[in-house]
Amino acid sequence: MRDRFGVTGLGVVAPNGATTEEYWAATLSGRSGIGPITRFDPASYPVRLAGEVRGFTARDHLPSRITTQTDHWTHMGLVAADNALVDAGVSPASLPEYEMTVVTASSSGGTEFGQKEMTGLWGKGSDHVGAYQSIAWFYAASTGQISIRNGMRGPCAAIATEQAGGLDAVGQARRMMRSGARLALVGGTDASLCPYGLVAQLSSRGLSKRHDPARAYVPFDTEACGYVPGEGGAMFVVEKDPAPSRPTYGHIAGYAATFDPPVERNRPPTLARAITLALADAGARPDEIDVVFADAMGLPSADRMEAEALVSIFGHHKVPVTAPKTMTGRLYAGGAALDVATALLSMRDGVIPPTVGTTDPVRSLGLDLVLGQPRERPVRTALVVARGFGGFNAALVLVE
Repeated sequence: MRDRFGVTGLGVVAPNGATTEEYWAATLSGRSGIGPITRFDPASYPVRLAGEVRGFTARDHLPSRITTQTDHWTHMGLVAADNALVDAGVSPASLPEYEMTVVTASSSGGTEFGQKEMTGLWGKGSDHVGAYQSIAWFYAASTGQISIRNGMRGPCAAIATEQAGGLDAVGQARRMMRSGARLALVGGTDASLCPYGLVAQLSSRGLSKRHDPARAYVPFDTEACGYVPGEGGAMFVVEKDPAPSRPTYGHIAGYAATFDPPVERNRPPTLARAITLALADAGARPDEIDVVFADAMGLPSADRMEAEALVSIFGHHKVPVTAPKTMTGRLYAGGAALDVATALLSMRDGVIPPTVGTTDPVRSLGLDLVLGQPRERPVRTALVVARGFGGFNAALVLVE
């Protein structure tokens, strides 16, 4: 008999909604959180748009001691984790501390905190660099802070595989739960919307330089030109073999990851293999998948590569495909985690959220894109796909 890993709680912090239900309502209505960058003056940068979580103030949710020691990315992870625990009705203090695990994903760490400290160093001297610089920037800071805050002392981890990280974190948490943990807080957030962070992202050459929020990020479109960066993400409470009476959003049924070799090796991409392995891990056939949440990079070559992988497994126009991240931007490690939350909400409510912005899809890609409006239909099994810069691929299958 297969182990059952049920998701019993969700916490979302996203550009178009700072709570789970705010995000879900905005997503179903097609309301985007993408707009002009306001966290700093972007006039001297080629990228002017981002998915910012406006109205989020960490001190409204967290003690000042924590907010001064940690980065904005960790603030959002802590709040999302708190909300997931409340949603699940879980009190960590009532559970054995060594049977709870925390796994988070991050692609950039605390860049905003690091920039502030480096500005102090070069502008005023070493006396103006705080002690917390040594930990606040680190990829594992969110995992550490969440585990300390909730007394979770089981095996913990931090994943750094860029956009694929949100799925890889779930896969790692499942391995830990198979080794003895009974509950996991898992997911990912990212927040790199500061000058230093934006410059680092420009090196990928994937960012959209369009200034129209409605057309800056249009994956699978004839005018696709890259993606918009964003911040935020999601956290989940996952429990091993939850009681039948315990409400769940869905279950983690299958996961797989692959890695693409460098282009100069002239070897084929491996996204299709990741999907095939995840389906096999779940014991699911392609015709049992009710929706695919696409990676949707927004670059013509990357979109075609993803479409070819999906069509090779599901056939032309055989499964609905959606990319609600067009309303948030790509959140890097938080992006796939947010897609998982969205897929679970789709399963709960029997509706597939739309891809917005994309108005002229490339017909030759062969995808049944959910465009403009939500599509109401039962969602019993969902596939989430993610790719990280540098060759990371991951696929996750969720079932009722």
